[in-house]
Amino acid sequence: MSKLIKKSSKTKGLPPGTLVHIGDQKTTPVEIGVINYTSQKLDEYICKNVKDCFSCKNKNNVSWINVDGIHDIKIIEDIGKNFGIHSLVLEDIVNTDQRPKIENYDDYIFIVLKMLHHDDVKNGILVEQISFLLTRTCVISFQEMKGDVFNFVRNRIRNNKGRIRKNGADYLLYALMDAIIDNYFVILEKIGEKIESMEDILVEDPSPKTLQNIYNLKKEMVYIRKSIWPLRELISVLVREQSRLFRKTTNVFLRDLYDHTIQVIDTVETFRDMVSGMLEIYMSSVSNKMNEVMKVLTIFASIFIPLTFIAGIYGMNFHNMPELSWKWGYPVVWAVIICVTIGMLFYFKKKEWL
Repeated sequence: MSKLIKKSSKTKGLPPGTLVHIGDQKTTPVEIGVINYTSQKLDEYICKNVKDCFSCKNKNNVSWINVDGIHDIKIIEDIGKNFGIHSLVLEDIVNTDQRPKIENYDDYIFIVLKMLHHDDVKNGILVEQISFLLTRTCVISFQEMKGDVFNFVRNRIRNNKGRIRKNGADYLLYALMDAIIDNYFVILEKIGEKIESMEDILVEDPSPKTLQNIYNLKKEMVYIRKSIWPLRELISVLVREQSRLFRKTTNVFLRDLYDHTIQVIDTVETFRDMVSGMLEIYMSSVSNKMNEVMKVLTIFASIFIPLTFIAGIYGMNFHNMPELSWKWGYPVVWAVIICVTIGMLFYFKKKEWL
């Protein structure tokens, strides 16, 4: 699980617009993939040099430039200069602690989202920042690392399925955002499975490890909520402001995207309440187990109190013991002790304390 707040002390004292990468340090080379397409033609390639993607700016077809890796500041600067991107936007791209947001400029729209991945090895959630730049004919996406949730979009472009190649760059951006939000449902489904299995453990046999798992799940829900909650405002701005970069035909799909976002947020809030309730269930379960133990100990103590009384009185009158003059005295005392024990057990059973 990523940290809730990444260290940003590197930017202290620097002027606004200074590019400093804030996030996990990586040494892998940056990979830039380009897909140019029309309804009839498709061209896909990997750029050997950052300059190879600059020609997309002047083409009339739709271009998708995907940058895997934002730790190389020089590449981000070159892309920003060629496409006329403001330095403050570039600063936000390389700072991976951004809140999901949207900013409208004259010639482009800047959007920041959080892309979630499920780590099957660690059984946790990985959060990656992804930034989008939308121009009239181009979408530029910046990812922290290679690997994303866009394979379905790529396949639709390659196979010319649906309406994606019949529409412009605005529809491509919608399709990419839709892929991210649809993946939230997959992540939340896995979270739901965790919650269900943990609730069974809580009821049957809670342990200190269960408490640790609840705490980890609560941290995940806090970060997921932080990553998803601002989406409602972001997409609402897209629908409400109706930027000239978005066609009216695309606004219908944005409203559908807004509905999906509301569903995701409602699910997150439900799971968050359930996880908070699990802590109460854990404390109640532990308290009940402790009460069961105390009840058993109390019952044993209650049984031995009268027996101790009999033994104490009997032991204090050594010279007056009945068995000194009566051979049945000792068995009679044991019979009394046994009868008292049986009687108390029967009473406890009748009261349903056993």
